[in-house]
Amino acid sequence: MVESKHQWKAWLYLAPAIVLLLVFTVWPIINTVRLAFLDGYNSLANVGGQTFTFGVKNFLDVVNSTDFFKCLKNTMLLCVLTVPISTLLALLIAVALNSIKPLQKVLQTIFFLPYVTNSIAIGMVFAAMFNIIGTPHIERLIQSKGIVNNIIEAFGGTHINWINQGSEYWANIVVMVFYIVWNALPFKILVLLGGLQSINKQYYDAAKVDSTPRWRVFSKITVPLLSPMIAYVVITGFIGGFKEYTSIVGVFGAKMGPAHDPGRLNTIVGMIYDALPQSNYGYASAAALILFGIIFVVTMINMQVSKKRVHY
Repeated sequence: MVESKHQWKAWLYLAPAIVLLLVFTVWPIINTVRLAFLDGYNSLANVGGQTFTFGVKNFLDVVNSTDFFKCLKNTMLLCVLTVPISTLLALLIAVALNSIKPLQKVLQTIFFLPYVTNSIAIGMVFAAMFNIIGTPHIERLIQSKGIVNNIIEAFGGTHINWINQGSEYWANIVVMVFYIVWNALPFKILVLLGGLQSINKQYYDAAKVDSTPRWRVFSKITVPLLSPMIAYVVITGFIGGFKEYTSIVGVFGAKMGPAHDPGRLNTIVGMIYDALPQSNYGYASAAALILFGIIFVVTMINMQVSKKRVHY
């Protein structure tokens, strides 16, 4: 009875947060679902008094759009390439950091700095590193080939047109993979390092007594015991990868591609944002629900795989 008398205080303290969640999270989700099923919904037409029927036309318009499959291909390609690479690199770096005692905190801070840095600012730095200032087709007019090309030429290679006009699709993808992997490492390193530090040291002591090789300790002790954390960073990595947008804007700008082919690297999120200035909220809402469905399916697949591979 005493606890029930004080429950109103708990609800009172929670009320501001609940109201904010309802207004800025729950209602937008409900409204997005509603708009997605209003055929051809346009906010300007709605203000003018036009009515819209319930149906799936918005979903058909998204799927039949010439940009949809291009955006889907870009999104999935970036996910497939960046998530495994970033997870493997983060695991190796976390293991190395865990075994280093001097300056461990300093190194952790250095590796974590990109996580608290603005994504657009990081993208601009990467664009400058790969950018060729001048005309890439006329050698004498090139003033700067970028830091990356200077390194390639220092090892005897030839400079590559990474992101400028006339660049090839594969070169653009390589730049984005480098950037996304580098930007994703800090969070994954932090999670995996926390998991490593929670592993009971008795397992490693027993392995030392048996003179177990390091590679076998890593594959038979570290990875299995760290598998819940690995599964977590893989799942969140795919979720974040399917929502990729700011990284491409940071490197290529709002055109989402090189000057000669704007929109070449556009993603599904970019396609949603492109529909908003035209007030095509029904189209954008349908695309958002399709993206949600893709992420949900991929997440469920990862969860099923995790049940067989993860050791708790």
